Amino acid sequence: MTEMIQNPCQKSPPMQLNLNIRGLRPSATVAINALSDQLLEEGQKVYKLGLGQSPFPVPESVVNELRLNAHQKAYLPVSGLPALRESIADHHRRIYKIDCSAEDVLIGPGSKELMFLLQLVYYGDLVVPTPTWVSYVPQANIIGRHVHLLPTRLEDGWRMTPEQLDFLCRIDPGRPRIVVLNYPSNPTGTTYSRQELKELAEVARKYRLIILSDEIYGKLHFNGSHESIVSFYPEGTIFSGGLSKWCGAGGWRLGLFVFPRCLRWLQDAMASVASETYTSTSAPIQYAAVRAFQDSPEIDHYLFQIRRILKAMGQHLTEAMKHAGARVVEPEGGFYLFPDFSEFKGILRERGITSGMELSRRLLSETGVAVLPGQEFGLHPEQLALRIAYVNFDGTRALKSIEQLPRETPLDIQHLRDWCPDTFQGINRLVEWITMELNS
Repeated sequence: MTEMIQNPCQKSPPMQLNLNIRGLRPSATVAINALSDQLLEEGQKVYKLGLGQSPFPVPESVVNELRLNAHQKAYLPVSGLPALRESIADHHRRIYKIDCSAEDVLIGPGSKELMFLLQLVYYGDLVVPTPTWVSYVPQANIIGRHVHLLPTRLEDGWRMTPEQLDFLCRIDPGRPRIVVLNYPSNPTGTTYSRQELKELAEVARKYRLIILSDEIYGKLHFNGSHESIVSFYPEGTIFSGGLSKWCGAGGWRLGLFVFPRCLRWLQDAMASVASETYTSTSAPIQYAAVRAFQDSPEIDHYLFQIRRILKAMGQHLTEAMKHAGARVVEPEGGFYLFPDFSEFKGILRERGITSGMELSRRLLSETGVAVLPGQEFGLHPEQLALRIAYVNFDGTRALKSIEQLPRETPLDIQHLRDWCPDTFQGINRLVEWITMELNS
């Protein structure tokens, strides 16, 4: 009898998909970038304000280290190159005053992968203040973890309050939970003050929470004065960082976790799963990253200059959004704006715009401006908020230009228009379109 052999290329019945995967869409930030690139290839003018990718070049000394180590081809330890782990530990002791050693550091192919592994190995709920970065919740859904969304308010700077966290936890005080803090924030650009971090730490200690402190934008705090909650809750906080945002090296895919020593069991569990999945992070990238975390006047100067540019951009673009009628909080770090046009729901509804998704679609089709709607970051679909990533400019050119100005010279709007023309053109088109819709 001839055996029936199933053709693996035939479409599989939906029930063969993992229940947690059904209906899962590609990451919104990745999707908007792919769509923008497709429209550009079709000859359309697109202002790519959707993907949060640093426009600045990787510092030359770090690039040189990559060149010198391109021959490195051996598998490195699962937890990371010892020299890199030591460099990161020294950096954290020096910059953030965090008491840690190389043994407390875990390296991964991007912090995103490490966050996934953390949720996989730790059996607990995920607590996420919204608006929030787009991947925390989908990761929890893939793994099957329960998620608590804590809505924040624009009036509070889109920051979670200690009272909110305490109210949630006291309902079931013994429940294991991971609380995500991302500051400066993607998507809002706001951050927490020292006092706010201290008060949140007190609540976390009271309920023995694990804090996943996503500080990937910490070195882009505009005043260079970023503080970590690790200082106030060292025994329960996992510091998450990497190279992508402050070092302009998103595509290098190198992330890091720094654990408290009392959570070594959790670190070891993650390393075990890593050994069975990605094995280790790219060797040449790890060797190059050693230089990125070393004490360096060149990198300090690089950070000073990119902060100047991003801070001035944030200030001027905030004013543009306010001029368009949006409610918006001025960013304190990173490269995002989060304007909310919900006060004009009635007028925009008459124009057929009843959701943030429809607002962003209309903007892309009618102006070429690619942004993301607030619902991708956990807001209600009817809330007319948008995340704008103001990075659609040539960062190399901007850095070369700013070197011609004294360090103390404030950047005026003409500097920024000259250095970042596409970003300003995109924002101008958005403002003009919104103004026209509201006044027509």
